[in-house]
Amino acid sequence: MPLQTKLSAITLDCPDPLALAAFYQQFTGLETDPESNADFASLNREDGFLIGFQRVDDYRAPSWPDQTVPQQLHICFEVEVDLDEAEAWLLERGASKPDHQPREDRWRVLTDPAGHPFCIAIG
Repeated sequence: MPLQTKLSAITLDCPDPLALAAFYQQFTGLETDPESNADFASLNREDGFLIGFQRVDDYRAPSWPDQTVPQQLHICFEVEVDLDEAEAWLLERGASKPDHQPREDRWRVLTDPAGHPFCIAIG
């Protein structure tokens, strides 16, 4: 029998926690924790789940899809709009789009301003 658990947080390493929290806040709508600071910032959901961003000195961004610097983490988000529309909205706000797109018709792989890959898919 598995241990009864509930995922409570995901934390990303990055060079600038406040900037990366601001990027994710724009499209998740999660509330920025008022105690966020230059070393650790978080976005909180009403049920207690949070996405954290912690400063790492000498941070090296993942190099997806090659593994020179492994991706370390990959987050997926369902979107309620057309993928092209969601992609354009995110690109305007600092996301990047790698050339390699394994299933562009079903989901898009983007990278956040710190280089972490994440996917958007129709919800």
